[in-house]
Amino acid sequence: MKKATLVLGAFLTLFFISCEGPQGPPGFDGLDGLDGLDGQDGIQGQVFEIEGINFGYDAGSNLWTALETFADYTNFEIFESDAVLVYRFDGQIDLSDGSTADAWSLVPQNFFVPEGTIQYTVAHTFVDFEIFIDGNFDLSLLDPIFTDDQIFRVVIVPSEFLQNNDIDKSNISSVMGKMGLELNEVQKIHID
Repeated sequence: MKKATLVLGAFLTLFFISCEGPQGPPGFDGLDGLDGLDGQDGIQGQVFEIEGINFGYDAGSNLWTALETFADYTNFEIFESDAVLVYRFDGQIDLSDGSTADAWSLVPQNFFVPEGTIQYTVAHTFVDFEIFIDGNFDLSLLDPIFTDDQIFRVVIVPSEFLQNNDIDKSNISSVMGKMGLELNEVQKIHID
């Protein structure tokens, strides 16, 4: 009797293990296959440079503004929690070895001009970013050297990456180095 129970138990076990039900619903699509920062899937950062930004003057608020949409420059989703760092090109500087280097300043950035003070500032959502020039005088008089044909470099830093790394955000080379981005990887866009 013990043998019959053992054989029946083994048969029932094999029967239930080999049963297969209907296929379940399909799962969600995965990531686009791009590697993230430090090899972590889904943690992406990007840097791009926009040359030729011309600000428009808003007399009602006495501000110069330039609005740009991320979808025009990125190929991945930006989250509300991500940091968007914007750097303004200040020109080239001469180095002691005779070579030159590009100088970048993190926005916000202040300038003291004969008429008063101006400040570049930036606001962003997960859809777009807007750069403003604010000041303490009638900005319609602002020299076009501050408003026309400006160059900005935008770095999108995932929030998870910021939490896990100590980054000197004022230094664009440090930010790019920590993110593993090389200068030749900067996407350069010229606006006509």
